[in-house]
Amino acid sequence: MLDNLDAVILARAQFAFTVSFHFIFPSFSIGLASYLMVLEALWLKTGQGVYANLFRYWLKIFAVVFGMGVVSGVVLSYQFGTNWSVFSTRAGPIIGPLMAYEVMTAFFLEAGFLGVMLFGMSKVGKGLHFFATCMVALGTLISATWIIAVNSWMQTPAGFAINAKDQFVPAGSWIPIIFTASFPYRLVHTVIAAYLTTAFVVGGVGAWHLLRDRTNVGARKMFSMAMWMAAIVTPIQILAGDAHGLNTLEHQPAKVLAMEGHYEPSPDGASLILFGFPSNEAAQVRYKLEVPRLGSLILKHDPAAPLPGLSDFPRDQWPPVPIVFWSFRIMVGLGFAMLAVGLWSLLARFRGMLYDWAWLHRACVALGPAGFVAVIAGWVTTEVGRQPFTVYGLLRTAESHSPLAAPAVAASLVAFVLVYFAAFGAGTYYLLRLMAKPPAPGEKEPPKVPQRAAGITPAGSVGVPLTAAE
Repeated sequence: MLDNLDAVILARAQFAFTVSFHFIFPSFSIGLASYLMVLEALWLKTGQGVYANLFRYWLKIFAVVFGMGVVSGVVLSYQFGTNWSVFSTRAGPIIGPLMAYEVMTAFFLEAGFLGVMLFGMSKVGKGLHFFATCMVALGTLISATWIIAVNSWMQTPAGFAINAKDQFVPAGSWIPIIFTASFPYRLVHTVIAAYLTTAFVVGGVGAWHLLRDRTNVGARKMFSMAMWMAAIVTPIQILAGDAHGLNTLEHQPAKVLAMEGHYEPSPDGASLILFGFPSNEAAQVRYKLEVPRLGSLILKHDPAAPLPGLSDFPRDQWPPVPIVFWSFRIMVGLGFAMLAVGLWSLLARFRGMLYDWAWLHRACVALGPAGFVAVIAGWVTTEVGRQPFTVYGLLRTAESHSPLAAPAVAASLVAFVLVYFAAFGAGTYYLLRLMAKPPAPGEKEPPKVPQRAAGITPAGSVGVPLTAAE
């Protein structure tokens, strides 16, 4: 039976599964490291013990998240060699050095200061400890920068030549390889997403404890800080997403057309399809609910601006529209839900009821994991929208895989599913137990964890998730 399965589809599913698990942890640790830096800075500036207690409270959680990010990330590197050897061979001269730069910068920076940050609060001076915390936070951002550079090159390749072995190699300077056309938009959008993910986790935890004890000083402080982030940063993220979308329309128009569900050209202005059921076979969106010309207004900032359709591109270059269409709507829908909560919190704050409105607190608890769902949906939109290519327009996914038999890939996929759900399920359960305890004075320092760097994914996902980071 397994011989009838497609080895490429299985390999794509395996990478999609493992990268989705991995991406959850760095999207949290990037924001949490910066949050810890802010907490320690406020403690040093004000001398208020609540900030020190919150630092210790979230430091324990950061240690576990960081460790799980390391473990889940190691697997991805091996998959490039086992399942995607052709991609590794052809793109290695570009991808390999960029990932090595991450190791030589972010890895060594984090490895050098992580131990001081985790265990040195009572062993070194306050200034040195704060410096270590800043270096770890900086390391997570540097790691994100290099990995986004890798993914951006795969999305909008530039600065390369093709040698006699059919490999992508630098054409000269590394500057155009690193700073591709989509790099700044992708980096800003991803980092802000990590910050919002952390904000809503912190806000959800604070709200959970406020529902039980509205006088808890730590819960009040973390909830207030999280709601400021939600109110201020969510609108910035929406604007960043709009700029990123315009950039994607310029360089990867088929992806945007798949996100919007536009199979046919719109010479007099495109509608915005709110909901519907896209079909690549029928080349149409069935049962669609749309707003006339709003699509052109969003994408071109002109309601009468023409837009192409997927029919203007060869059919074998269409991405799987249903997946991209719905993952994009999940991401956007959660983004607007976050915006609504941020505005709701401003109203509560203005009325002096931020810690008293139970329904606001319940909404924040419900949206606690929303950031994780949104970043995974965004990553699916980005990577599935790039299909059928691993290197956009140059190397097809079907030409990138290793010569493996379907049963071998299926067996390893099943093993990954079983091990990941067992190991990371236990880790997640432990994290939830840590979060369920209210913040209190004198939080203990965390147990020792492996001192390794945890960046985001080693490259863009070459797999297409079978079910539904831009």
